[in-house]
Amino acid sequence: MSKKTLKKCTNEYENIYWPKDQLVLGIDEAGRGPLAGPLCVAGVIFPCGYQNDNIYDSKAISEKKREELFEVIKEDALWFEIVCVSEEDIDTYDIYHATQRTMQDIASHAPDCIVISDAMPLLIDKEAYHPTKGDQKSINVAAASILAKVTRDRIMLEYDAIYPQYGFKKNKGYPTKQHLEAIEKYGITEIHRKSFGPVKAQQQKLDLF
Repeated sequence: MSKKTLKKCTNEYENIYWPKDQLVLGIDEAGRGPLAGPLCVAGVIFPCGYQNDNIYDSKAISEKKREELFEVIKEDALWFEIVCVSEEDIDTYDIYHATQRTMQDIASHAPDCIVISDAMPLLIDKEAYHPTKGDQKSINVAAASILAKVTRDRIMLEYDAIYPQYGFKKNKGYPTKQHLEAIEKYGITEIHRKSFGPVKAQQQKLDLF
């Protein structure tokens, strides 16, 4: 039986800027789609020429591998930052602008660098790109996606212990059938995003009584 081919980041931007000794900041998020819990955004800068073939789009690797890489990335990065955005801020700014604002803040905190964000245009004073599937095209973006996802998954596991009836351990706050049924049966919690459709609909039902 042949081994599964290991997917690698193509490093389209790193291959341009690293030979010029220019650092690359990769930024990605986890949690734009869920009905509950925070949005987590991370930024990572690796040394020029850094290699680790295991670092790839967080959605394409196992939970065990993500957990292992989480520590490796923090140890090997020249700089990293992880920011979690509250449900209140998501409801205030909407999920798109909450994501954009947080990514822009991370970019502003980072050392001088080229900025690569995963499919999110940023209004910043640094040279920036926002390719689709950036977490497959840049090892820095892929690393950021891993930091963001592991951080958020750990938070949702903590919430699962507080609100076990919603199944956050499995669904991580995403609108699965189980989660939607739990909202209908048990109502919404303080970690639900009140501006998101199914949550908003449940709140409107409650407001009728």
